[in-house]
Amino acid sequence: MKRFLFILFGLIFASVASAQVNVVYHLSEGVAQAARAMGNIRNHLSADPTVKIVVVAHGLGIDFLLEGAQTPTNQPFSGDVGDLASRGVEFRVCNNTLESRKISKDKVVLEAKIVPSGVAEVANLQAKEHFVYLRP
Repeated sequence: MKRFLFILFGLIFASVASAQVNVVYHLSEGVAQAARAMGNIRNHLSADPTVKIVVVAHGLGIDFLLEGAQTPTNQPFSGDVGDLASRGVEFRVCNNTLESRKISKDKVVLEAKIVPSGVAEVANLQAKEHFVYLRP
């Protein structure tokens, strides 16, 4: 019996230890927050290349995912977004924000997916998919 429990505990521990971490980065404050987030995400991926990261943007947070967006130091966001997307980071933009701000969907960069509601997306990722919440 002890041997069985020891083996079972070992299997459970190995399963938990190897479980992928899922993280949602929540952006709603504009390009300064997005610039911080890009650095945080690069560092996060360096520390844990297996992490699954989803960036959800609404309100002013979508601005970095619009065509031609630039950082506070006038560098294009497109390079960072493209690089991170190629490393598996997903970007999601709130359609409610697009509609309320009268921004055409074709202004959103190709790497981003439009979701009905940014806040609902964050809640669903946390509650249903067990994502860890980060707000840079």
